[in-house]
Amino acid sequence: MSLRPAHVNIKALDAPAVGRFWAEALGWEAYRAGESVYVGPAGGLVWPDPVLLGIDVVPVPDRKGTAKNRVHLDLATNSPAHQRELTDRLRRLGATPVDVGQGDDVPWTVLADPEDNELCVLEPREVYRDAGPVAAVVVDCADPRAMARFWGGALDWTLLELTDAQATLRSPEGTGPFLEFLRVPGTRPTPDRVHLDLLPDDQQAEVARVLALGAVPLDTGQGDAPWTCLTDPEGHAFCVLAP
Repeated sequence: MSLRPAHVNIKALDAPAVGRFWAEALGWEAYRAGESVYVGPAGGLVWPDPVLLGIDVVPVPDRKGTAKNRVHLDLATNSPAHQRELTDRLRRLGATPVDVGQGDDVPWTVLADPEDNELCVLEPREVYRDAGPVAAVVVDCADPRAMARFWGGALDWTLLELTDAQATLRSPEGTGPFLEFLRVPGTRPTPDRVHLDLLPDDQQAEVARVLALGAVPLDTGQGDAPWTCLTDPEGHAFCVLAP
């Protein structure tokens, strides 16, 4: 078995603008890759990065609708001052505050990027100290235990936490961002603007394996593209790339 997250795919009406936002937000650089914009650490394009998850911003013809994304990024900070500074900087870059039902008492800040994709700026948390600028890829779901069974079987990542409320996975090296499945009552399948792209050693074998685990083929109009589009058992989209 060899299947691991390679990057987070974000659909955007203006891919260069959204790519610039995320590059500035994370202190990374934006690289043109055909029509897409890849956002990754400075110092030259490394794809796939062996530790970090990059961001692949892909152009689409329409803006995001009003429904909340089921996948978002949590950004890490190392002090209250850093949290304030990052929040202020993101707002200057075009982020806007959004209400997703978080209430007034949570210690994190909820924003949306210039095309309304939600993100959270977290208060300092020791668990994310060495994660990098992206603390976690967070997925709203109905059943974290079912998601742990599927994704724990699909990926070569390690299951670190499992409760009725949350399932958490991380790379076997114990570095980079976490993958978290949070129970959100009432969540339902919607077209995904944000999803994970997964890198296999053997694409055909890995697609067959995740189908046996409960994945479902997904037609997004991709035609004869070299990647395979699927959904997990709760309808979250993901793609298995060509190696």
